[in-house]
Amino acid sequence: MAGNNRERLKRIAAAYAVSLVEDGMVLGLGSGSTMAYFIDILAERLRGGRLRRIQAVPTSESTAARARARGIPLTSLDEHEHLDLVVDGADEVD
Repeated sequence: MAGNNRERLKRIAAAYAVSLVEDGMVLGLGSGSTMAYFIDILAERLRGGRLRRIQAVPTSESTAARARARGIPLTSLDEHEHLDLVVDGADEVD
């Protein structure tokens, strides 16, 4: 039960983060389970036409692979030194 609630909260956090994304942004994509939800929800918005021109800079190959598989355009810090929004999870807060 606690695990299900944790996953539900991760999805809520990811959905909120996606709500901050605007068309034309360059995003930084972190790693982890919350990022997986973020990427999936972001891809849904892209497919639905609510976002058309975003690019993302992944921090890991697994994040890059998930984003690529879902049609999220990738770029690099070499091409975009400025990121409009960086999203990552917090595994532990003290």
